[in-house]
Amino acid sequence: MIELPPMTPPLKRSVTIDGHRTSVSLEDAFWQALGQLAERRGITRVTLIGQIDRCRAPEIGLATALRLFVLAAVQDSEPR
Repeated sequence: MIELPPMTPPLKRSVTIDGHRTSVSLEDAFWQALGQLAERRGITRVTLIGQIDRCRAPEIGLATALRLFVLAAVQDSEPR
């Protein structure tokens, strides 16, 4: 049997990106991971979210881009 991490429904949080206020719904595990990834880069979570927002394609939602960014970071850190 596999062990699952603590699960939460998506939590909506407001962020300001380039002076524009928006809200994003993510599970707590993704909020925490974004915070850790930002800390490793020496920036705030909001700054990291803004960077991801500016790099995403317009047809990709912000929450999706954030989840995929976290997934890529996890995959990059796993031994191959």
